[in-house]
Amino acid sequence: MNERDQLASLLRWPFDCKALARKRPALRRALLERPGFMEKRIAVLGGSTTHDVVAYMELFLLDNGIRPTFYESEYNQWWEDGVFGNPALDAFRPDIVYVHTSVRNVRDWPALGAEPSAAGVEETVAKWRAVWEKVAEKFACPIIQNNFDYLPYRLFGNLDGTDLRGRVSFVRRLNAAFADYARTHAGLYFNDICWQAADFGLARWHDEAYWCLYKYAMSREALPTVAFNVANIVKALFGKNKKALALDLDNTLWGGVVGDDGPENLELGMETAVGQSYTEFQQYLKDLSKTGVLLNVISKNEPENAKAGLAHPQMVLKEDDFISVKANWEPKSENLRQMAEELSLLPESFVFVDDNPAEREIVRQQVPGAAVPEIGQVENYVSAVDHGGWFEAVKLSGDDLKRNAMYRENAQRAQLQSRFTDYGAYLDSLEMRGTIRPFEPVYMSRIAQLTNKSNQFNLTTRRYTQEEIERTAADDAFITRYGRLEDRFGDNGVVAISIGEMKGDALELVLWLMSCRVLKRDMEFAMMDEMVAAARARGAKTIRGFYYPTAKNGMVREFYQTQGFTKVSEDAQGNAVWELDVSGGYEPRNRHIKIER
Repeated sequence: MNERDQLASLLRWPFDCKALARKRPALRRALLERPGFMEKRIAVLGGSTTHDVVAYMELFLLDNGIRPTFYESEYNQWWEDGVFGNPALDAFRPDIVYVHTSVRNVRDWPALGAEPSAAGVEETVAKWRAVWEKVAEKFACPIIQNNFDYLPYRLFGNLDGTDLRGRVSFVRRLNAAFADYARTHAGLYFNDICWQAADFGLARWHDEAYWCLYKYAMSREALPTVAFNVANIVKALFGKNKKALALDLDNTLWGGVVGDDGPENLELGMETAVGQSYTEFQQYLKDLSKTGVLLNVISKNEPENAKAGLAHPQMVLKEDDFISVKANWEPKSENLRQMAEELSLLPESFVFVDDNPAEREIVRQQVPGAAVPEIGQVENYVSAVDHGGWFEAVKLSGDDLKRNAMYRENAQRAQLQSRFTDYGAYLDSLEMRGTIRPFEPVYMSRIAQLTNKSNQFNLTTRRYTQEEIERTAADDAFITRYGRLEDRFGDNGVVAISIGEMKGDALELVLWLMSCRVLKRDMEFAMMDEMVAAARARGAKTIRGFYYPTAKNGMVREFYQTQGFTKVSEDAQGNAVWELDVSGGYEPRNRHIKIER
């Protein structure tokens, strides 16, 4: 492992706080050498000392391709800044506000000498709610809020968790009230320090000396954990999550080597401790797939041996739980790149899980951007994957829950295509039905999610929060359209988004993106037909499109040319402007999708 990789390993769970603090300047310099950062402004409103939390957050965000600029409130001015604001915060115009409070900021505990009462929760929550509402009104940006950890003591012992005067009971009710509020208010996300403290160990989480001396709400050793979890929420909001797992088989999904031991001798099931560990790892992966994470196999094996192992009667995961299974003797790094291409994903979208350290190192070196966890022994596999934070969910849409089915249906489409010599006839055989409409409330979350996840077919690379999408949809200066696509194999969900802004007699396409799953299926033409029709109805004579190149969207460099546009300018960086004259009419180009409006 070279020096850069050694530095990067400090950002992987479990964190070595002392080494991370010591190497922080060198790690920051190394991370800043990477190209292509997304720039974001993050305001941190602190109820305790926040300097080190901010410093660690910067490292974790840089590691995920986000270069943050921070505003930090003065010590314990979280409520004043949030409710009343100040000129510096207003001028900063944050993209995200993070409220770093904790149980140390709770003041109005239940009265110990009174009769038990459920009162007091609403009054405490109201203090925080005032901040959330003012910040949402002023900045219309996502808000990340810590919930509450437990105090390092219990006045009533175990009774503290059930008696309404107990502080453990009060914290639980506060956290439940916070969660209730978040469920009904889009744009508020909770950093669950209650769980983090339990996972870290409550006795280690608190450090009374550092609280009294420096006003650290949690121990210095716990600060990377807090910063890491906040960074996970930020990168998930801006589409930096991983999308898929590539899993080895032998000694990863089961104990033993199927080609040598035979499928009947694999360690699986509840009869042995080792077999149970593999079974529980498989169950974790199966549950993870239900949230939209794509499961795949890359194994050095004969295909028939891999199939025999996957058919083992005690396998929780069956062959049809995997989108792609590559069992061969090719380098796993090559298999991973090929798999990504076949699934229309970027290689960096994958987490590669393999018990063999040599294979891990090869993929780490040959597939930059792919995550390669050190998974340890089988009893640690779940923690190694789960604590990586690669699949942080900020919201689960219906399309997320159906993603595995969608990719399996795409594989069926590919099989069907191979039987046709005429591509148009193949498209007609899909019996495609599209819905293209202005943005609707039911899809706002999915639309915002797509703007942050789509990288390859995103011409302007614009990213939107849900709040920004809602404002845009309500603004008459903009024309918005989303596109859903169904066919004989299933529903692809919302797969295309376009936003145009009227500028005089021209419509400027400020956002145009599609899911690569439906590339070259005429959806791009159907969307353009609808945008042109809407623009002409508003008096537009020209449609103007923009292409801003990134390391990932080169595949759409000539997109507008295929739509009949003419390039009118291009600078040295490849930023191009295209125009389509619609003053004399427009001939629709979609031939194969029946559109419902």
